Amino acid sequence: MIKLIQFAPAFGLPNASPFCMKLETYLRMAALPFELVNSGDLMKAPKKKLPYIDDDGTVVADSSFVIDYLKGRYGDPLDGALTPSERALATAFQRLFEENLYWAVVHTRWVQPEGWAMTRQAFFGRLPVPLRWFVPALARRSLVAEMKGQGMGRHSDAEIHAIGCRDVGAVADFLADKPFMLGEKPSSLDATAHAFLANLLWAPVDSPIQRHARARPTLEAYCQRMKARYFA
Repeated sequence: MIKLIQFAPAFGLPNASPFCMKLETYLRMAALPFELVNSGDLMKAPKKKLPYIDDDGTVVADSSFVIDYLKGRYGDPLDGALTPSERALATAFQRLFEENLYWAVVHTRWVQPEGWAMTRQAFFGRLPVPLRWFVPALARRSLVAEMKGQGMGRHSDAEIHAIGCRDVGAVADFLADKPFMLGEKPSSLDATAHAFLANLLWAPVDSPIQRHARARPTLEAYCQRMKARYFA
C-alpha cells in the first residue's frame, strides 16, 4: 500500500500545501490505492520537505519525482498517449505553477501580515507549547530566506502581485473553455493545475492575485470539475 506522508488538511482544502494536494490528486486520478498519513513531520522526511511516499518500504520524496516513480512502477494511464508537443506544454505550465506562481502566493500567505496570521494558525495552531512560541517564526524566517534566494522575495508587494496576476492570466487564457488543461482528456498536469489553482481560489487569504483569479470564471469552473470528478 502506498502511504502519502503530508501535512494535515487546512483552509478547508484537501491540503493547504499545493505540492501535497498535487500528489493526492494524481493518486486519485491514476486510481492508485493509497493511505494518507497527515503527520506533517518534516524531520522524518528524506529531504526535510513534504510530501513523500512510502511504497511498501520504497521511500520517494519530491512530488514530481514521486509521480515519475509511480508511472514507472504502476504504468502511465494519464500521460502515456501525450504527443511531444503536449509534453512540452505540460512541462512549461508545471514550471509556471511550481516555480513562479507558487512563490507569489507564498508571499501573500507567509509575508503579508493578514495572510501570515491565517497561515500561522492553519499550519502551527496545533503545536504544543512551547513549540508554538518559536517554531512558526523560525519556519517563516526560513521561507522568507528561500524566497529571496529564489528571487521573488526581492520584489515589492506590487511587483509580486503583478507577476502572480500575469501567471494566472496565462493559465486562464490557455485553459479557455477546455475541460482539462491539455484538452478533452485529463493529464498529470491537471493534478498540478487543480492543486495550485484551488489553493489560490479557495484558501481564505485575500490578495490581488486571488481576486484576479476569481475574476476569471473558467478557473473556478475547472476546479469545481476536478473536485467533482476526483474528490467527490
